[in-house]
Amino acid sequence: MSPTPCPARAPGETMPTGSVLRGDCVEVMATLPAGSVDFILTDPPYVVRYRSRDGARLLGDSTVDWLEPAYRAMHRVLRDDSLCLSFYGWHHLVEFALAWKRAGFQPVGHLVFPKRYASSRRYLQHSHEQAVLLAKGRPPLPRLPGSDVCPWAYTGNRRHPTEKAVTLLAAQIETFCPAGGLVLDPFCGSGSTLRAAQSVGRSYLGIELDPRHYETAMRRMLV
Repeated sequence: MSPTPCPARAPGETMPTGSVLRGDCVEVMATLPAGSVDFILTDPPYVVRYRSRDGARLLGDSTVDWLEPAYRAMHRVLRDDSLCLSFYGWHHLVEFALAWKRAGFQPVGHLVFPKRYASSRRYLQHSHEQAVLLAKGRPPLPRLPGSDVCPWAYTGNRRHPTEKAVTLLAAQIETFCPAGGLVLDPFCGSGSTLRAAQSVGRSYLGIELDPRHYETAMRRMLV
């Protein structure tokens, strides 16, 4: 498809595009102009007290307190009639859904990414990831809507414990971000969303709280 070109920004509006900012995303987004972002693609903590095989944990993955403030901040910086694609943890579906609703978002789509392996096994084998497409206002429909069942690519989690593949993210950015638009990832981890945006000709801005992952994203975007 050929996305609609991004509208010009108001005079005087400045954005630290092409950057990775370190800090709490709610605090950082408070410094950004309202309506200054064209698409949000993010993979926040699932609130599952995640621990990788080498014992690594994720900041913010033990409490739901940040959910509503973070999505409210995302809603404010997203321009009207635009979209946010957010991965989420089904373990706290109610809390995520309430945060989306209270922030002002309307769910307009749900994506599933089937895996060829199981990430964990309990009552069921967990062999997929999921994301929700959230609307602010009434975004235009894409000319060629993609499927809500999307192929998965395994990264090996070499840079981050829950690293997503650049190809997977780039396909969503091409569909939902206007040409020349700015993609924000408030939980940018190792920078996969930023590389994906760059690969399809969009501007990017990432925010990361963990100093280790911030350094990884910074180095990655300098390559």
